[in-house]
Amino acid sequence: MGSSQLTPNTPPPAIPQPTPLRDVFGRLRRRHMVPIALAFIVFLLISALLARFLSTENVERDDVLAILAAEVVGDERAMLSQLSSCRAQPKCVALVKADATSLHRTGSVKILSLTSSTAYSLTGATGMTRVAWTVIGHLPTVQCVTVKRTGSFLTGVSVTLLSIGAPISNEADC
Repeated sequence: MGSSQLTPNTPPPAIPQPTPLRDVFGRLRRRHMVPIALAFIVFLLISALLARFLSTENVERDDVLAILAAEVVGDERAMLSQLSSCRAQPKCVALVKADATSLHRTGSVKILSLTSSTAYSLTGATGMTRVAWTVIGHLPTVQCVTVKRTGSFLTGVSVTLLSIGAPISNEADC
């Protein structure tokens, strides 16, 4: 008989069993747990900072959508309340009144395109945001909104709308 054959008294070879998770953690020593815990905490902090930073783009989009919605229903007061320091500038107030009158439509605003020159700025910045929008059943409108961002990547960035321009050509840049 060859040595590779099983005899009636020889037990079958043991099949390796999966190691329970508690055994794996039990074998980790205290010196391994501290770096793992620190790495996990650093990962959570970086994730939270990144999420807060990336949400700034949504804040700008929501603010621009709110002013466009007020513009479409002809609500000058709501438009002026969303534009920081516009009430103190007669030219800005006149432009808001003209936009609210000429762009009055029935329906909800749909943003087609939003391109911000301050997007993903790690520090404060002021620049133009080009927004193309429409109300279903009407031709698209393109306007420029002056946006000011303050703060930093670490402290958080806030968005303030300064002014909204008259409609421009569909192919024009701000």
